[in-house]
Amino acid sequence: MAGRIGESSKDEVSFFKKLHDRQDEFQAGPLKQDTYFKAKDGKQAYQEIKSFNAYQAKKYIGYSVEFKVTDSLITSYYVSLPSHYNPKKSYPVLFFLHGAVSGNGLSSFQNASWVMDGWNRYYTKYAAVNEVIMVYPKGSKKFNWMKPDDGFFMVPAMLKEIKKSINVDDDKVFIAGHSNGATGSFSYLMKQQSPFAGFYGFNTQPKVRTGGTFVRNILNRSFFNVSTDEDYYFPPDANDSLNLIMKKMGADYQDHRYKGWPHWFPQFDESEPAYQLLFKDLKSRTRNPFQKSIYWECDDVKYGKTDWIQITALDTVNKPADWHKIINFDIFKVVDYDQSKDTVITTDTLFKAFNFPRKSGAVRATFSNNEFHIETSQVKSLTIFLSPEMIDVSKPVSVFINGVKRTEKMAVYDKKIILDNFNKTYDRKAVWIDQIELLISN
Repeated sequence: MAGRIGESSKDEVSFFKKLHDRQDEFQAGPLKQDTYFKAKDGKQAYQEIKSFNAYQAKKYIGYSVEFKVTDSLITSYYVSLPSHYNPKKSYPVLFFLHGAVSGNGLSSFQNASWVMDGWNRYYTKYAAVNEVIMVYPKGSKKFNWMKPDDGFFMVPAMLKEIKKSINVDDDKVFIAGHSNGATGSFSYLMKQQSPFAGFYGFNTQPKVRTGGTFVRNILNRSFFNVSTDEDYYFPPDANDSLNLIMKKMGADYQDHRYKGWPHWFPQFDESEPAYQLLFKDLKSRTRNPFQKSIYWECDDVKYGKTDWIQITALDTVNKPADWHKIINFDIFKVVDYDQSKDTVITTDTLFKAFNFPRKSGAVRATFSNNEFHIETSQVKSLTIFLSPEMIDVSKPVSVFINGVKRTEKMAVYDKKIILDNFNKTYDRKAVWIDQIELLISN
């Protein structure tokens, strides 16, 4: 018996050594910030970041990668590469966020079959057809993408790590999820959308659990929802109300309704057409971090940035602007499933769809011909990020705040700004060469 225990222990050590060797091979790569510190000036650093393409081939198509959550806690994410991954070619990436976060724990290792089979089988099938890199993070009750806020950093941080190792198309990174994972996808849309091109959710509760749900933030991106009429998590009437709001705003929002199916719709083969639609949408969608018009609202400046504008301080004492209004709606019915009788029960109720525990600040911003026009509401200060893809660097940049010209300056290729911002995301397409910081007068 003792001999068998010893052999088992040796097998375990050998297994984890192979696992770590495989992880080391995945993470090996030349994309390090030190490369750009050697650039002689900001313009050279910018050009080298934009043109970098010296990624290495990978030995495997699947990798379980450890991820440091805190100094004492580790979880993991599983990366599935296309079967013929070419390091010279950039690929779309789709994060899948699992549900049932309260019933999950962190895990330093994931097996391919745990995340790529079963309910996720159609992600595996259509990611292979469309050559999409799939990433499966492992969350827990405390560290996840919904609530509390402790784990919300994980997906962007994992993406940054991945971009050091494999050739990611920065303008084609997406998030999908089911149940709590779909709520997480919606929450990244509302709170931290900059790295992502589009957001998808199956059986979503479209609500930020850690603050206000500022639905106008969708105007910079999109959301693709798959709902069912027997879902207890978010009732069909509530989805109908949200659809109307999104339509009135002119939002890029889709709700694909499937009738006769419960919350666990992905379990059934009949869900396959929804995945076909999802990947069709993903294939056609590309991020534009330099879009000429932006709306952004937040109640926590930790999530004050989207693309080229960032709210750095709030001023919620003052009266909000007329255009800065809370959007909410009532939910009158909830749906429940009685498993013992295999029936759906609809109950009357009355509560608000969204909670707003804190006051928020908002900006509406546009740029054209080297001029930025920004309207603010309950914002104390903000930063504008500049790219040569937005402006003519040979001409001065002017900024108007609430109709008043506040500054005019020549943009430069500032090496420190370029490297500081690049080091936060390893985004090789949204590269900022200069920035303008402004204090908003009362």
